[in-house]
Amino acid sequence: MAQKACSRLAAAIPWLLANRNVISASGRALSNTFGTYSRCASYIYATHKVYVLRSFSSSPLPETDVSYEQLKKLLATRTSVVIDVREPWELREYGNIPGSINVPLGQVNIALQLNPEEFKEKYGGDMPQPSDHIVFSCLAGIRSQKALDQAVSLGYKDVQHYAGGWQDWAKCEQES
Repeated sequence: MAQKACSRLAAAIPWLLANRNVISASGRALSNTFGTYSRCASYIYATHKVYVLRSFSSSPLPETDVSYEQLKKLLATRTSVVIDVREPWELREYGNIPGSINVPLGQVNIALQLNPEEFKEKYGGDMPQPSDHIVFSCLAGIRSQKALDQAVSLGYKDVQHYAGGWQDWAKCEQES
């Protein structure tokens, strides 16, 4: 029954696209815009028909990707908390971004809910506050996007991810 209702909603989207101020977006933006991740949103996301209605605002969606140059500036000025969500063995094998804190993806949700002392003891860095600027990183940008989504769902507002990840960092560091 729910799938039938969601199917009808999905069928209405092309009409809405033609008749409203609508933009295409990810499942994360859909869940953030409507406040909850409903079954309909899950169905629409699974069918790759994800849209966000923008009838209340004409402002652009916030930029979530950080470039190598931007990340270098953020690290130099220490204005952001950089969290690497790869597994510890990956850091040992490939290397890490200097100044980043390692919180494996599977622990991000719990880690961001710890008290600051527990976070510092477990991960070796200061716990970011919901108002802090956080940049997530991984090997190639997939896991960092998932971590970003988890942080947003926990109320963190100023979050981005380094889409190039460690692979881009290592390449850019060799070139410079």
